[in-house]
Amino acid sequence: MASKFVWYELMTNDLKAAEAFYKKVVGWDSETWQGPMPYILVKVGDTGVAGLMNIPEDAAKMGQPPAWVGYIYAADVDKQAEAIGKAGGRIYREPSDIPEIGRFAVVADPQGAVFMLFKPNRTDQPQPAAGTPGTIGWRELYTTDWEKGFAFYSSQFGWEKGEAMDMGAMGTYQLFLINGEQAGGIMNKPEQVPMPAWLYYFNVDDINAASDRVKSAGGKVLFGPTQVPGGSWISQCQDPQGAMFAIVAVAR
Repeated sequence: MASKFVWYELMTNDLKAAEAFYKKVVGWDSETWQGPMPYILVKVGDTGVAGLMNIPEDAAKMGQPPAWVGYIYAADVDKQAEAIGKAGGRIYREPSDIPEIGRFAVVADPQGAVFMLFKPNRTDQPQPAAGTPGTIGWRELYTTDWEKGFAFYSSQFGWEKGEAMDMGAMGTYQLFLINGEQAGGIMNKPEQVPMPAWLYYFNVDDINAASDRVKSAGGKVLFGPTQVPGGSWISQCQDPQGAMFAIVAVAR
């Protein structure tokens, strides 16, 4: 079995403002966990789909801006982190435990896009159906060399190539499959994207209404709404603290 994304997290510099923004835009419910630092669980119904947290102090000192990050499942976080290092990636935080939750590490691929490795203690929690508003519907990697980027994730996590789309001057958009299902795309980053990064798309019911909510809540719509191959509609956005995200309304 290929390894898939199992969690998503926003690191921000204004936790309460971010919570209010995404609840309005995406429609999430929320629950605050009290621990060493506040953590807001955002939910679709009773199911947690992502978390919001303040940027950790050590990351803030290194200049970490507000950003969304994805967690990819690793059966053995320590061995996977070691393999990523040997493949030319970077380990920003060595594997460590989150009490009662699981084990994780902060890493980057060889081109510099950051993601997390994660082995949760529980893997039996039911998930909402694909396309449900509030769930994550797509994942997009902007990188400096899409072919090398795909080769890295394929070798580390077992992802497979899907269709490759010719986008003219923007180059190739390579779809990737996780366990036979379309999960996202990889492309060379446009000039306006400052560094390699992942972009995550949240499902919404109506792209125009959700795009209007982004703007009325103080965010920015940087691209869209526009229709993409397959019939879905997307907008790429920035929240009031500066974190990039996107929204997608699936074709019905």
